[in-house]
Amino acid sequence: MIAHRYSVAWLIGLALAVILFLQHAIAFLPLSAWPVFPFVPDGMTTQQVILAYGVLPRGAVAILAGACLGLAGALLQRLLRNPIADPSTLGVSAGAQLAIVTATLFYPAVLDGYRALVALAGAAIATALVFLLGWRRSFDPVTMVVSGLLVGITCGALSAAMTLSQGEYLMSLVTWNGGSLSQQDWSVAATLAVELAVGMLTTVALMRPLTLVGLGDSSAKSLGVGLAGIRIAVAVIAVGLTAGVAASVGLVSFVGLAGPALVRGLGIRRPHAILLASPLAGGLLLWLCDGLVQLLGSTVSETFPTGAMTALIGGPLLLWLLPKVKPVELHEQRGHTVEARAPRARLAILFVLLPLVALTVLLFARTPAGFALLSAQDFADLLPMRWPRLLASAAAGSLLAISGAILQRLTGNPLASPEVLGVSGGAGVGFAAAITIVPAAGVAELFAGAGIGSLVVMIIVIAFASQRHLSPERLLLAGIAVSSLASAVLSALLAIGDQRSWQILAWLGGSSSTATPVSSIVLAALAILCTGTVLLFTRWLTLLPLGQAVPVALGVPLRSARISMIVIAGLATGAASLLVGPLSFVGLMGPHIAERAGFVRPAQQLLASAALGALLMIIADFGARTATFPYELPLGLFAALAGSPYLVWLIARRR
Repeated sequence: MIAHRYSVAWLIGLALAVILFLQHAIAFLPLSAWPVFPFVPDGMTTQQVILAYGVLPRGAVAILAGACLGLAGALLQRLLRNPIADPSTLGVSAGAQLAIVTATLFYPAVLDGYRALVALAGAAIATALVFLLGWRRSFDPVTMVVSGLLVGITCGALSAAMTLSQGEYLMSLVTWNGGSLSQQDWSVAATLAVELAVGMLTTVALMRPLTLVGLGDSSAKSLGVGLAGIRIAVAVIAVGLTAGVAASVGLVSFVGLAGPALVRGLGIRRPHAILLASPLAGGLLLWLCDGLVQLLGSTVSETFPTGAMTALIGGPLLLWLLPKVKPVELHEQRGHTVEARAPRARLAILFVLLPLVALTVLLFARTPAGFALLSAQDFADLLPMRWPRLLASAAAGSLLAISGAILQRLTGNPLASPEVLGVSGGAGVGFAAAITIVPAAGVAELFAGAGIGSLVVMIIVIAFASQRHLSPERLLLAGIAVSSLASAVLSALLAIGDQRSWQILAWLGGSSSTATPVSSIVLAALAILCTGTVLLFTRWLTLLPLGQAVPVALGVPLRSARISMIVIAGLATGAASLLVGPLSFVGLMGPHIAERAGFVRPAQQLLASAALGALLMIIADFGARTATFPYELPLGLFAALAGSPYLVWLIARRR
């Protein structure tokens, strides 16, 4: 009965896609006036040429691009035994995006004839990073998706920084990043058809080993499957298909996730059937989404990239798939079982070092002649402008590091960071809503909008945290799902192309330059209050990483403890995001550095993380001001750029 209902829904979707496409095409040119195939431009009117080489190829490209992504998603999900794996969640598309943006801005000649190779190189590097991170934890589904998110944040930060530095390319890059299916001939459709055919033939050839891989690594090895070879082969196919779509039409998100999910919803369970049907589902989904985009565009007179619209399905789909995710049990890696003790002197040194570094940063300035030590008069003149932003940066870094320490202990996942809560994304959507609803929005309106957005996201994540059957690891996925939805909304708003695009993009970059004495003091007070509050719950943070049975046996109220920790982490992340914008990687780096320095016990790690987060952001603020003097880099983007080498080191280090 359920499969029958899904079959009917799929047929309705197909009919709707056809109707939307024909409605748009016939509204453009009556059916009786359509040119006859094969098309001969010399004997056609202008309207017929546009239909034959613009409207019809667009429909073909939508179907072919969706099919390529559907196949790529099905391959990745089968290989990793992970129902939420797809080019979007694993950072493959983000790598292709960064490569295309870099080539567009700095090496445009390379794109002529080599666009696909550029996208392929970027996607391959991003995929390699994510797979290396996942290999450390046996390709655990949660770790793979969190790794993909972090790699995607890095690539997105680099892309945004370069786009902001080259304003003349802003709209073309924003449109491409959103995934535009507009066509001028049939060349893109022909290229995608060849890529899809090669991908399908290779998949058919690998069908048997892919079926055996689903039985588990041990079973597959015993049956003669070379796991390393099959993983490389499947990754090459998936990356090639994704890069081909990115090079042809830009970023189209979550079709690779939705296609296989729709197929399984039809009741199809056999691996080979899922692999063969997923391209059909992906093609249908993207074609339907493109029809809805064109209908929306004709109704509201705004042009939205199709990829930005397909990304809107990602968040709800991830939330729906959460119960189906089965994380790999890694008991030996969960929690902090080593009771190393760092001398209290080290903690004292950190808190002494903090004001010394802050003072040093205040005393130096970048001039056309280089770095110079300020005179007493210059120091006094600049201090009222500098200390608020410096204090705000330090407080934001401290809050994010505390949030990261809480999440890493709560979930037992060393890659957990404030980004995965989705609170920053919610603040961004609230900020965008404020400038949309109130055209001349002031500080109060923007602050209220961002605050409401953060609150809504936190309520959603807390709702998942309160469910007993959801493990802490899946809380990370709930945050990622909400964050993906928020990013999709922002991408759609960015694609509109008016002054709001600049405002949203600037906010996403993060900045402490707008900090006032009052706001910076409030943020510092919040950091101190948050640190003191968390220290009251160190017993919970000691026991929660040990799983579910042990804390319950020792009297920990599991649901209340989990919700309390999520609330504190969410408030800390939201407060930092509201005042200085989203800051990446600080919440990941602070707790890691603290643990590597020997601060393993909860109280020590929390205090050390707070100090290190503040220290990192003080240095980042100084770098953002001076690295590209006389221009200033967005603080959040500079923090992400500084965190990229750390992420690479984290991948390379051995446990």
